[in-house]
Amino acid sequence: MIPRTGPQDERTDDLIHRLRAGLPGPVLVTGSTAAALDYARHTADRLPWVVGMVLLAAFALLVPVFRSLVLPLKAIVVNLLSVGAAYGVVVAVFQLDVLGLGTGGPIDAWVPMMLFTITFGLSMDYEVFLLSRVREEYLRDRDNSRAVAAGLARTARVITAAATIMFCVFAAFGAFDDRALRVMGVGLAVAVLVDATVVRLVLVPAAMEVIGERNWWFPELTFRRLTPRRNRT
Repeated sequence: MIPRTGPQDERTDDLIHRLRAGLPGPVLVTGSTAAALDYARHTADRLPWVVGMVLLAAFALLVPVFRSLVLPLKAIVVNLLSVGAAYGVVVAVFQLDVLGLGTGGPIDAWVPMMLFTITFGLSMDYEVFLLSRVREEYLRDRDNSRAVAAGLARTARVITAAATIMFCVFAAFGAFDDRALRVMGVGLAVAVLVDATVVRLVLVPAAMEVIGERNWWFPELTFRRLTPRRNRT
């Protein structure tokens, strides 16, 4: 059977579901469209597990580094904002075609997972760079406000320069003919732009200022064996 609709048409997906529901057990429905549909379902089922493992690993690694329970949680939340912004732009431009460029269509099944992992890694890189400097300043006099201001002032130029380079690299993928590469390029470019401007240089310092000394809350007795204190010179 050859469907009259295209492989990216929702009616083709509905046809595959109807055939699989109506045919007897030994009969299988195959082909590139059926394989793509199965892969998309498999990827969607595994995406929550990937997200959960990445977030858990990030939290477990940041707790001993910053000796705080609040800062890792805050870092995860703000990084998810960058990921959400990338997903929103990708869906709006390449699925809903809000710009009217004729780019509307389904998103490749592997794009959401890859976009999440790469975006989260880049965002966490900027976050660790900023918070490391803020913590160094905080350890001097235990003044949270001064530490946030000094840390931001010393790292803002470096973060902006690094983000500019990454933005130009990812934006260049938007000129490719391959649709999947264009989707990834635009998504990553938007994520870096939002992360280095709105999130990293505005939301993070503002949140740390509002939270205040609670940024550095850490139950020493509970986590003493898991996070041994380094000797200070």
